[in-house]
Parts: sequence; structure tokens; C-alpha cells
Amino acid sequence: MEVKLTDQERARRDKLARISALGVDPFGQKFERTDTSATVKEKAQDKTNEQLEAEPINVIVAGRIMLLRKMGKAAFFTLRDLTGDIQCYIRIDTVGEENYALFKCSDVGDIVGVEGRIMLTDTGEVTIRVGKYTHLTKALKPLPEKFHGLTDVEERYRHRYVDLIMNKDSLKVATTRPKIIRAIQEYCDSLGFVEVETSVLQPILGGAAARPFVTHHNALDKDFYLRIATEISLKKLLVGGMEKVYEIGRLFRNEGMDTKHNPEFTTIELYQAYGDLQDMRKWCEGFFKFVALKVHGTTVIPYKDRTLDLGKPFRYATMIEIVKEATGIDFALPMTFEEAVKLAKDNGIEVEKHWNSVGYILNAFFEEKCDDYLREPTIVHSYPIEVSPLTKKEKDNPMFTERFEVFIDGVEYGNAYSELNDPLDQKERFEAQLEAKKLGDDEASEMDDDFLEALQYGMPPTGGIGMGIDRLVMLMTNSQSIRDVILFPCMKDSK
Repeated sequence: MEVKLTDQERARRDKLARISALGVDPFGQKFERTDTSATVKEKAQDKTNEQLEAEPINVIVAGRIMLLRKMGKAAFFTLRDLTGDIQCYIRIDTVGEENYALFKCSDVGDIVGVEGRIMLTDTGEVTIRVGKYTHLTKALKPLPEKFHGLTDVEERYRHRYVDLIMNKDSLKVATTRPKIIRAIQEYCDSLGFVEVETSVLQPILGGAAARPFVTHHNALDKDFYLRIATEISLKKLLVGGMEKVYEIGRLFRNEGMDTKHNPEFTTIELYQAYGDLQDMRKWCEGFFKFVALKVHGTTVIPYKDRTLDLGKPFRYATMIEIVKEATGIDFALPMTFEEAVKLAKDNGIEVEKHWNSVGYILNAFFEEKCDDYLREPTIVHSYPIEVSPLTKKEKDNPMFTERFEVFIDGVEYGNAYSELNDPLDQKERFEAQLEAKKLGDDEASEMDDDFLEALQYGMPPTGGIGMGIDRLVMLMTNSQSIRDVILFPCMKDSK
């Protein structure tokens, strides 16, 4: 189907032909730069126009034209590169008629290079007086005038490249994310952990409770899951003698999308042989503190309409304590499953058909009723065994496990365990998961015989933790949607 061009698009294609007629490639060649917009401003700092005239500073920069004011035989335009904006001033009597004719074919959005001297305008703005103008790439579509102000934010995510051009905040988030990941690696490496990579394609569903994506391997004629966790593979490495390991990797869960969830996302999972839940607690608090200092230079960071201090010890409370604070219901008291079901129904909690014990009800109360009690950084521990199939039991109460999750502003950021390393107990947990699957739990784990065999060779007592990196980036950049921190999030088709 033929695409109908707008008037602006037709005008740009006419200029495309004019550029070619001048003997210039409309889509350019390699261009050597000496400076960025930021270094130009640094070189001009504290200098007067007289000093810049007496001792000229020559620069070569490249970027995208964001503002353009043509005034016959002279013009001002603004170039934007990764470091910011710089104003340029071009005159026909400086660059010559032929070069100026090329400039007259320019539009907002074009990518160009300029060579010239630094000057100051009458208002003191640092400007490049252009001596040579180089056309690099013609933009055939015009940029939106007020892209940052669009009410349809879906368009920002769907056309991320335009969002990055127009929205400096989006570009800042995009460039801050890799700094956060480097900080995570630096923190882990400093503690003696080794970064590894494991397979995305998994023959067995396990390591977490989630619905998977399924794909088919043609050569093997076998279905595989896109991994929902890296846990099982990393634990096998502990069996093999790699005592402190971590992986930063992509996970895939075939579930809903909202401001906190995307079907593919990035996590770090980390395991420490001869450690336990308390080692993970220490690692976790140090993790947030280290990253905040690297990104912000302080542990006190802005978030929504307040500040958070990630340098203070996090609150440490049991799930039962948090539920009691939020609802007044004390699950520490003796309670039958039937009594728990009645409490759930009385409080508007839908009971799933595969639930068969009090632990499921407790966990449902926590997930649905407790967000307002988790605003400050909080570590919630002692999770029911029913929802923790890969975790050691608590010594004093085997109905609960040595597990915690860390919450900030009601959002879960990480999940930690004293890892289960008893192959006999692990087999019983897998069997319980299989029963749950028969009862309709699509997120239940499968029996992993290879992992059970690995455990029989002996895995040391271990502490383990998984942290969501996308949510961490949201926290560190004060972003309110996971789509703001994933460059190309999953999207519904546009209408």
C-alpha cells in the first residue's frame, strides 16, 4: 500500500534531491569530531569574547539540529549530541555560497557536522561560529513539536527513538541504566563473586513460580522454556565448586503487563556457599547503599514526592508481623485451614482451588493487604513453606522458611533464601509442586531430576538472592513505570 506523504515530508524529499544535485551524499560518510557540546562549553568557561578572538579555539562537533532560525544570509541553529545542546551561528560570507546553499537544505532533525571557532553572543551564550558546514544525514520525517508533552505515553514507548531525541529525561535514564549495572558488577566483584552466564533455553520449568514462554527446538524436535529464573543453573555451579557466583540476565514470564511488570526483564541472582539468609541481608543492604552512592553520590535519594535514605538499616520483620499490623489478624495463633478460608472470604480475598493449607492464605493476605505498611525500606522474612519450594525450613518452626523479600514503597525488589540443599527434602517439595499443578496452579515447578542428582553430589549450605534490576533502575532514576527504564518494552499493537 502506498504511503501518503505529508506536505513536510514531501518538502524534505525535495531537499533530498537538491542535496544530491550539489554532489553531496544525503546520508553521509564518516565524520571525525574533536569535541562534544559539553567540551565546547568547558573550553569557553570563564573566557570573554575578547579572549576568544585573541586566542581562537577551534572545534569540530556533530549532532542533530533541534532548533533552526534562518535569516536570509545568516542563521542560528542548535545541535544536540549525547552530552547536551550547543548553539551554532552560520553566515554566507564565512562559509561561502556553495556551503551555505547546502545549509539552506537543512531541516530540524537533520544530522550535521560543523567546524568553527567558539564565540559568545551578546547574551553570553556559548556558540560555535561555523567555518565549515557538513551535511551528514537527512531526516525525512519531521520531529514532533511537543513530544514530551504527549498525553498518549504509549507513543513514547512505541517510538522510543523519537522519545530519546525529544526527551532529555528519557535519554538520561537510558544512559544511567548501564552505570547502575556497572555499579552492581563492581559491588559483587569487590566481594569476591564471579559473574557467569547460563542458558536461556531450559528443558524444565523451575527456579520460580511463574507461567513460561514455550518455544520449539527444531533440530532436537523438543519444546523448551525461556527461563523464568537462573537459580537452578547457578546452584549446579555451587555443586561444582564455584563458591560465590552471580548472573545478570534476562528472564521471561508469560504474564500480565503493568507499571511494575514486563514479560521480559533483567535480574541479578547471586549465591554464596557457606552462607545463609543473614549473609544475604547484609549483602542486600550494602547493595542498595553502594549503588545509590555510585549513581547519586549519596544514600539519600529523591523518590516520588519524598526522599529515601538507603544508608540506614532496613526494617526487619516477619510476614506474620506485617499482616497483623495491616489487618489485625494474628496468624501466629492456632488456626485451621477452614478458619483461614473464612477469614480470607470475609476480607475479600479470593481463595484459589489449589490452596490446601493456612500458609497460602497468610501469603494472600500479605500480597493483597500490606503495601501501605512497606513504604520505608523493609525486609520481610519467614515465608510459608507452601510458597517457598527451594528454601530451607526454619529450625524452630518448619511451617516457615528462611526466606525474605525486600520492599520499598510497597514494591518488591528482591527475594532471598537460605537455600535448600537436602535432595530428599527437595524431592518432596517438587512432588508438592506437582500436586499443585494438578490442582490448577500454572506457576508450579516441575520435577527436575537433573537438579536432584546434582544435589546428591553435595551442595554447601548456601545463601542466595535475586534482585530485579529494572525496578532498581526505576528507584535510582525516580521513574514511575517499568516502561520508562526498558528501552523497548512489550507493547500492545497500536490501533
